[in-house]
Amino acid sequence: MSRTSRPSRTATEIATQPASWRRAAEAAADFDGLPRPGERVAVTGCGTSWFMAIAYAALREAAGQGETDAFASSEFPLGRSYDRVVAITRSGTTTEVLELLDALKGRGVATLALTADPKTPVMAAADAVAVLDWADEESVVQTRFATTALAFLRAGLGAGPDVVPGLKSVADAAVDAELALTEPLPEAVLAAEQWTFLGRGWTYGLALEAALKMREAAGAWTEAYPAMEYRHGPIAVTGPGRVAWAFGELPEGLAVDVAQVGGVLVANAPCDPLADLVRAQRLAVAIAEAKGYDPDRPRNLTRSVILG
Repeated sequence: MSRTSRPSRTATEIATQPASWRRAAEAAADFDGLPRPGERVAVTGCGTSWFMAIAYAALREAAGQGETDAFASSEFPLGRSYDRVVAITRSGTTTEVLELLDALKGRGVATLALTADPKTPVMAAADAVAVLDWADEESVVQTRFATTALAFLRAGLGAGPDVVPGLKSVADAAVDAELALTEPLPEAVLAAEQWTFLGRGWTYGLALEAALKMREAAGAWTEAYPAMEYRHGPIAVTGPGRVAWAFGELPEGLAVDVAQVGGVLVANAPCDPLADLVRAQRLAVAIAEAKGYDPDRPRNLTRSVILG
């Protein structure tokens, strides 16, 4: 079978996410190191992991479980006081994450790391480690590990709409993801020249991640904003051949605004927003291949950033 007739490694990993999320939900139920209700928590990571941190922080606050901040590891405010810091690092080797965890030692703050590799320095750097090794990836571009880490943390908040109004259980999100893997992507979205991703609350982190996937895999012109900020400037870029993609419920009037400037609107509610991210991942692979790029070998990127 030729290289062009078989799925990329990235596409293959994208397709495994529903099963990976189900396993994450089971693992979270038996894990003792997750943030406890009432704790003041900070969540951190780099790149994709930072965007998953942003999504979880907003979800945890929406669930009423305590003040939760999210920071890029390189920008973490060491002067602030937290009960627990959660670090997300697929490789377990990212320099900024390891340096932050080292700096937190002796400060009286509990630390938890989520990683895919149990043979890396992060195992000794954090007080507790959740090893999601079934979600590890060969790909440079993160898909499966990132969403599985978020599913794990999300499951730790409890189940479904009793936690956050409108929020589905991880099991139901996995069902939506299976559909997202099989439904054809709209031709207008595949043919577009620019994509703007939008989200509210926890889905803003997903919008940031969708835009990053498109840039990483396809070198595409993408942007991401809080959905209500879209009309405060970013709508200027929208027009024929350009997409506005909203994760979760669409703000009132936004569909009309996009239509009036000739843009293409994508709004997949009531699909779970995490499952909708799977569609955006598929789009990134499709656009990369349409441009003749190899999504398994993105330009200028490595699997982990290790600073010398």
